Amino acid sequence: MKVVRSALLAASLIALAGAAQAQVRDSGYVTDTRAAHVRAAGSCVRTGYWTPAMAVIECDPDLVPKPAAIPAPAPAAQPAPAPAPAPIAPAPAPKPKPAVAPVVERVTLSADVLFEFDRAVLRPEGRARLDQLVGDVRGIALEVIIASGHADRIGSTAYNQRLSTRRAENVKAYLVSKGIDANRVYAEGKGEAQPVTGDKCAKMGREHRSNKKLVDCLQPDRRVEVEVIGTKQK
Repeated sequence: MKVVRSALLAASLIALAGAAQAQVRDSGYVTDTRAAHVRAAGSCVRTGYWTPAMAVIECDPDLVPKPAAIPAPAPAAQPAPAPAPAPIAPAPAPKPKPAVAPVVERVTLSADVLFEFDRAVLRPEGRARLDQLVGDVRGIALEVIIASGHADRIGSTAYNQRLSTRRAENVKAYLVSKGIDANRVYAEGKGEAQPVTGDKCAKMGREHRSNKKLVDCLQPDRRVEVEVIGTKQK
């Protein structure tokens, strides 16, 4: 009976050895009946048939060729940037309007034409001269009219101041009666302070209205100066 058992055990060992040897030749490593690698001191047991080409990751990871790196996909081509819009040319600056030169008209009217001697009431000749001035004013954009009355030196300073002021105010009143805006007309009296005769009438005798020679010589000082300021209308 023992002889039979021994024979059977020997036959089984021979069969297992043959199977293990077949597995060893296929893998290069010793494996057990479960096809697991047999390890000794933590390392797989190599067979005499083992070559580096048989290396597996489980036993010799350093000998297994690394898989080729998969190249990163090329970046998608970016669309070409849209061309920058052409700069918009600025609108041409408006041409400056030509400056309108102001109109300054200064008219000197003799008091003897406008008034009787030593009086401030307008004479017909004076009104006609002022009518002509009003016609000229209508051709401009009026800013202001300045009427300045003057007197000669005959008489007292205070009297001549009042006389020159009355004359200027009467000129203003007449211009306003002809349609000129009262706010555009300024009247002032200068008295005898601004004579135009200078020394021409010096040493001509008595300073009195009865001295006809002196009265006639001082005639240019008795005047009304009218200054018109505005701009020409298109």
